[in-house]
Amino acid sequence: MEWNAVLYDNKHDFVAEYGKDLLEFIPKDKKQVILDLGCGTGTLTAKLTDFCNQIIGVDSSQTMIAKARENLKNIENIKFQVCNALDLPFEQEFDVVFSNAVFHWIANHDMLLKNIYYALKPTGLLICEFGANGNIAIIENAFAKACKDFGYDYQSKFHFPTVENFRNLLENHKFMINKIYDFDRPTVLKDGQQGLNHWIKQFFASELKAIPETIQAMIIRKTEDLTRKKLWNGKEWIADYRRLRVIANK
Repeated sequence: MEWNAVLYDNKHDFVAEYGKDLLEFIPKDKKQVILDLGCGTGTLTAKLTDFCNQIIGVDSSQTMIAKARENLKNIENIKFQVCNALDLPFEQEFDVVFSNAVFHWIANHDMLLKNIYYALKPTGLLICEFGANGNIAIIENAFAKACKDFGYDYQSKFHFPTVENFRNLLENHKFMINKIYDFDRPTVLKDGQQGLNHWIKQFFASELKAIPETIQAMIIRKTEDLTRKKLWNGKEWIADYRRLRVIANK
């Protein structure tokens, strides 16, 4: 996935905005160390400074890390590094692993949780939220149909687990679960009529890259037509987001 960090900050800042709800679950202890796993451009990483003395933000995207470093260059107790969540180089270093809107981009949740468990200190805390089963189903199904209509095959890259499946994985890795639940989060997309267009260009960028621009435009238009009845309210596009939230101790 190739990220456009500027487009992400300007048009999809709702991702970080909704993630602020997670902050209430973080203990306030200036002595603790927090890992922001999948930190993106650092919007929520900056908020974490209220809860600890040291933060490491990691993301697999060099573009996102570069933007995060630029955005937060004046904050001394934050370090950023490019790092794959399935290859974390940490051992019992963190009191909290925090992650917002990241896990659904990662195929191997079993390895992910193994790495997080290994990175946490004894009794460390995992606080995360990501796409739940059924997330963006209307958009994704419409996009898949539109691609097919124009001769292209769409294969989903997302991983949206059920509560039951993710609970089983957590328990298999010996996490003690405090909270785990899913919920609907209808999400307004910026820029009125162009909202879904911008969303598709960001989150289906890798699929569109292989398609000629003229066909891209037709696929996006067809996706809009297929979703308009359910997701357009006359003024704004409302994306059919669903979230899964987890609070668990090592």
